[in-house]
Amino acid sequence: MTAPAQPRLRRKAPLERPAPSGEPHAGNRLRALDALRIIAALMVALYHYGGRDGDVSRAWGASPRHEFPTLSGAFAYGCLGVEIFFVISGFVICMSGWGRPLRSFFASRAARLYPAYWAAILLVTVAFALPWVAYRTVSFSDALVNLTMLQQPVGAQRVLGVCWTLWAELRFYALFALFVVLPGATRHRVVLFCAVWTLTTVVTTASHVEFLRVVVMPEYSSYFIGGIGLYLVHRFGHDLLHWGIVAVSFLVGQHYAVAGLWHPPNPNYFSYRSPYVIVAVLALGYAAVAAVALGRFRWAGGRRLTVAGALTYPFYLVHEHLGWVVIGVLHRSLGIPSYATLGLTVALMLGLAWLLHRCVEQRLTPVLRRSLDPGGITGGSPEGRR
Repeated sequence: MTAPAQPRLRRKAPLERPAPSGEPHAGNRLRALDALRIIAALMVALYHYGGRDGDVSRAWGASPRHEFPTLSGAFAYGCLGVEIFFVISGFVICMSGWGRPLRSFFASRAARLYPAYWAAILLVTVAFALPWVAYRTVSFSDALVNLTMLQQPVGAQRVLGVCWTLWAELRFYALFALFVVLPGATRHRVVLFCAVWTLTTVVTTASHVEFLRVVVMPEYSSYFIGGIGLYLVHRFGHDLLHWGIVAVSFLVGQHYAVAGLWHPPNPNYFSYRSPYVIVAVLALGYAAVAAVALGRFRWAGGRRLTVAGALTYPFYLVHEHLGWVVIGVLHRSLGIPSYATLGLTVALMLGLAWLLHRCVEQRLTPVLRRSLDPGGITGGSPEGRR
């Protein structure tokens, strides 16, 4: 007789454990991200105030190139703060959506975005309706559409010039919610999401199909993917696959950045951006987020960075159009010199952002979150509240 066969023991798949160093200093890492966010917002503000022509020239009474002859060329690179924002967003959204139910994820995003946004829409609409303000407000119907954040796809005029970036963020949230949050975030699923999104990015560019372009948004997808890859590094540690996601996203993303921002030298343009500087600024943004992911800024703490992070979003919303009004008053009406006007305008917009945070966000965000997700858990770690 032969001995009875022993039942085969199935080996359990290894658990997806965060890297040992990934948790103890999460709070400090978030504060370091807050510092990067406010730096990116200030970059965008310098671009809007002194790095381009257009409506801001009416605020100054002349082209910013004449107001800032030595710095306007540098300010022109400030628009890359948006790409850095998207990298940070990929990191933070992957972090905040991990292990969270779909309803809770949706509630946290809506509560984070809409209160300050609605207040900014109201402030800019009222300011532009004043008889002494030179800028034209949008129609009543378009203003109502703007309250949804869907004004760009429906073809309505925008109240806030920066809201095009929010339309990109909304599409990212929808894709991440559908393919990662809804089925449940795992390392394998997130890696697959990044790989498929990267592939569809290049296919969309090659196919010229408008529907795919709107959904996949190839001009910006690589930056979100890069941030997600850096969060995988943060959560699970060094891995060639994680760094490969980051590297491919940067290599593809720099192409879209150069294609969108570079042009041959031409005296008729406001400024000339070097492709090498474009790539370098984007690389610095990636490197800064990577340093946060690796815990290089454990020393960065304190309430000031937390406050700076809280001011970033309302500042970003109001700084452009309301900043034009302030520049016109300070520079053309009161005769304050250009550089002093620039500094005062940034300071005043930060002050307004603080008021919006204290009076609007701190009061309405928790109420909206509880209303959308009554059974959700309040409090928790900073990661869960983002």
